[in-house]
Amino acid sequence: MKRIGWFMPVSAALALLLVGCGPDGGAGGGTGGAAGEAAPVPSASVVTYGCLTAEQGAKGAITVPSDISSVDGYYRDSDAGGAGVAIVFSHQNGGSLCDWVPYLDGFTRAGYAVLPFTANGDVATGIESVAGYLKTKGVNRLVLIGASKGGTGSLVAGALPGLAVPVVAVVSLSGPESFGGDNAAIAVKRLATPVFFAAEEHDGTFPADARSLHAAAVSADKQLKIYPGANHGAALLADGALPDVQAFLARYAPPTG
Repeated sequence: MKRIGWFMPVSAALALLLVGCGPDGGAGGGTGGAAGEAAPVPSASVVTYGCLTAEQGAKGAITVPSDISSVDGYYRDSDAGGAGVAIVFSHQNGGSLCDWVPYLDGFTRAGYAVLPFTANGDVATGIESVAGYLKTKGVNRLVLIGASKGGTGSLVAGALPGLAVPVVAVVSLSGPESFGGDNAAIAVKRLATPVFFAAEEHDGTFPADARSLHAAAVSADKQLKIYPGANHGAALLADGALPDVQAFLARYAPPTG
């Protein structure tokens, strides 16, 4: 994995694309006006990912390059502004950054910046990429919250050396022991930061994974919660896990101090 050095708001990227194309799709000026007359530049569309308001998309929709492909994200500062701690949210298989949007207000109100992203490739690589972006926003500590494969990737990323911003807490919601190239069963044996494992008891093999990861974790500050029900991933936050996650972060990764 390599450190990424630049990023671009989505709306700005669209604007550059529109400016660089003539009316026939090629580079340069068009042929529809008088000689020397600049072709009109269409307005850039606001990217909402289907779940943000137009205002949210205009302010916070971003694209961050990654080793595999670009990462779509949504950055929002805390309600008070100038947050030093940011929460990076990684979604489950088949999901997107939209999975987390219903829960963001509570975290920004508590003083955290937030950045859910859509993983187009490896989750841990995507986290490494957005960590570089968050450093440019003045963030000096990261919390990683992941759902299912996002939980696995968050545990792996939390154990990576040399992230642009240090990880101070990890939350895995229904994270399996491994997914794709990410192996959380190995990562938790070197992950020293506080970590919270959660699953629902009737969600297939995922509660067993949460128990085994918790047992293997070397962190001195580790918690395990198995909730009733069969919900999966981010849905745990709406089914009892949200106050427990908030309390865990308030203790181990407070937004100030």
